[in-house]
Amino acid sequence: MATTDIHVHSAVHGHDDHGHDHDHEHHEGNFWTKYIFSEDHKVIAKQFLITGIFWALLGGTLSVIFRLQLGFPDMNLDWLKPVLGGWITPEGKLDPEFYLALVTMHGTIMVFFVLTAGLSGTFSNFLIPLQIGARDMASGFMNMLSYWFFFVSSVIMFTSLFLQDGPAGGGWVIYPPLSALPQAIKGSGMGMTLWLVSMALFIVSSLLGGINYITTVINMRTKGMSFTRMPLTIWAFFFTAIIGLLSFPVLFSAALLLIFDRSFGTSFFLSDIYIAGEALPNVGGSPILFQHLFWFLGHPEVYIVLLPALGLSSEIIATNARKPIFGYKAMIGSMLFIGILSFIVWAHHMFVTGMNPFLGSIFMLLTLIIAVPSAVKIFNYVTTLWQGNIRFTPGMLFSIGLVSFFLTGGITGVFLGNSALDIQLHDTYFVVAHFHLVMGSASFFGMMAGVYHWFPKMFGRMMDERLGQIHFWITFIGVYLVFFPMHYIGIAGFPRRYYSWTNFETFSGFADLNMLVSIAAVATLAAQFIFLFNFFYSIFRGRVASANPWKSNTLEWTTPVNVGHGNWPGAIPNVYRWPYDYSKPGAKDDYIPQHIPFSETPESNLPGENEQIKLESSDGSISPDKH
Repeated sequence: MATTDIHVHSAVHGHDDHGHDHDHEHHEGNFWTKYIFSEDHKVIAKQFLITGIFWALLGGTLSVIFRLQLGFPDMNLDWLKPVLGGWITPEGKLDPEFYLALVTMHGTIMVFFVLTAGLSGTFSNFLIPLQIGARDMASGFMNMLSYWFFFVSSVIMFTSLFLQDGPAGGGWVIYPPLSALPQAIKGSGMGMTLWLVSMALFIVSSLLGGINYITTVINMRTKGMSFTRMPLTIWAFFFTAIIGLLSFPVLFSAALLLIFDRSFGTSFFLSDIYIAGEALPNVGGSPILFQHLFWFLGHPEVYIVLLPALGLSSEIIATNARKPIFGYKAMIGSMLFIGILSFIVWAHHMFVTGMNPFLGSIFMLLTLIIAVPSAVKIFNYVTTLWQGNIRFTPGMLFSIGLVSFFLTGGITGVFLGNSALDIQLHDTYFVVAHFHLVMGSASFFGMMAGVYHWFPKMFGRMMDERLGQIHFWITFIGVYLVFFPMHYIGIAGFPRRYYSWTNFETFSGFADLNMLVSIAAVATLAAQFIFLFNFFYSIFRGRVASANPWKSNTLEWTTPVNVGHGNWPGAIPNVYRWPYDYSKPGAKDDYIPQHIPFSETPESNLPGENEQIKLESSDGSISPDKH
């Protein structure tokens, strides 16, 4: 539908919701209020995105540095001295303690700063008001604060990289006592303190955002936008915000107690510790308590980063398959079930802690059950794609890639969910492979899919499709070449988090595989520079986008190409139908946007939809949803 048609229709059938004026010129301000300390959800989304891209590049670079150490243990790394300085030993090797710090920072950056803030912060902010028909978030000021807490958290974490003793070490899970004793290793000193402060601020940011997202979805939907007419993206962001709101405070408490143990002499996580033969005064604490607190956030965190990616892919797959999403209500139900189960499976990360086998069997059962709603989503994606008129846009390719990683990584989760197998595989590369495929790579591909698909709405221009396809294929093949061999060497017992394996004759047969993995990691990182060029070049020089380039049904495509603060220049469109009326039999076009009344599409209406025409009234009231 042409842009003019959309705006005329909005003026006739729309309304001005939430007490906002039609003219939003009063939102215009100077550079600082418009682009820096903005309360416009779209600008804040772009701030999260650009910051997330920076962190993704840094986190990926850190992983390549320690992969060089693992893949080429005899390589002289003196050429990295201008960047890493004293962390390169006189022999030209990575300092072993710095290796542990690299692993720690890579995990922290990718899980929290990229896949939580970069993914959810970007697309929850950008799409929630646009897709539910709201002028902005419930609280623009709180939204602005959520970004700036994240930004300050980022600055503190980044600063820790330049400390003399290096950033936090001990793994991204920062288990005590290593993290609780400042004198333990270099990475337990000031770097660990800054890590804890940074994460505390990050959690505040996440909670501010989550409260805003939930409030906006519940209270600010346009007329006719019932819960069963919301796109699956909004359902995903809604469930994600609820999960974050319930689980992040637990990590906050764990970080706070850890700060007390480090700095104020408490013993929440410490007991019977000896350093150089001298007993510390700490008595009564339990490091296992920290693991419970960490993983009570840590496992829901998997779905905090996965659900938004799955929601974005649901929308992109339906749009580009030109078919209604298969099993809309089953998809919602599966996300709800996944969200509930994510809170009661955390201890499957702790099978090797000496857990009571009976308790372990309960967590094992619950863990295996979570495969059921995940399988529902996979089957629904495949069925949506089946016999669709598929357009292989970069966004669609990355969405299909997500489904592939979610499936292959999820299958290995069945192995690790079994406590007897997990005890054998827990400290091997099998876990690294599973975790990176099912969570890291799948979520990253969902983020990339979202950027390619909604870039025209964000910046009013199109990204180069050919470069996007090249970016996809190199990254997709590279990810599988990095993580698929890790399953094999993991089953063979190859240990994770080891700085060097050359002293173990048993593992010398895996030298070639390690080299392959490292080469693939370098190639995969290099492919991201294709994306970076495409992204920033297209912002300024890309082909100007039309109002609805993908011929999509959701409300964001009814706004002008260059959207101002307030989103719709006139009235907000009403909603009459669900968002997946693609290729409807009898319809003139292969898509019918949500704001088109049934009275305008008599040729394609189902009997129940014809009944709703009687309820469409001139005052803009909307019939109840009977879909």
